[in-house]
Amino acid sequence: MWCPEGLDEVEAELLGPPEELKGKDVLEIGAGAAQCSRWLSAQGARPVALDLSHRQLQHALRIGGAFPLVCADAGALPFADASFDLACSAYGALPFVADPRLVLREVRRVLRPGGRFVFSVTHPVRWAFPDEPGPEGLTVSASYFDRTPYVEQDEDGHAVYVEHHRTLGDRVRDIVTSGFRLVDLVEPEWPDWNTSEWGGWSPLRGNLIPGTAVFVCERD
Repeated sequence: MWCPEGLDEVEAELLGPPEELKGKDVLEIGAGAAQCSRWLSAQGARPVALDLSHRQLQHALRIGGAFPLVCADAGALPFADASFDLACSAYGALPFVADPRLVLREVRRVLRPGGRFVFSVTHPVRWAFPDEPGPEGLTVSASYFDRTPYVEQDEDGHAVYVEHHRTLGDRVRDIVTSGFRLVDLVEPEWPDWNTSEWGGWSPLRGNLIPGTAVFVCERD
């Protein structure tokens, strides 16, 4: 699942037809509890799930799966050049780094020629709106061009959560200057069957403004 809208890889085939995943080496970046890697493994792929959070990987280990779990920084991947056929990231790593080009260049390095990297992030336009599911979340409250990070702090003033804003143009330039070719940009529409509300996600907002941007990139 690429996003809260409910875009399913089975239907979207952004990584390619499911039957072609068999035997492919796939790196999941910002894997969390490795949900995507478990699905990939079930298709016959050979995934590796990578996350910076040891706690998240502990959850992945508890849930189970016959694939490697790697605790490492996405900006310094501990793999040899040309180690993977595909890479994917569903809301992982890229929103949380100040310079996403560090991650993109590392992903390109570990992909084989012709390899594909698909990643999803919050749609940049959402940064101009309050993170509310109701009507109050439909009024622009900030500049789309303000790239000030969103930061949450603990009682001692230490950052415990940081998310960085990149405009759509920023994302495209990051991809191209990192040596990828942008194959597709998918903006999933809110489906009729999805009646869920979660944080700022809701049918009301989803039917009016995009919530997710999925970038499909290839290494030449």
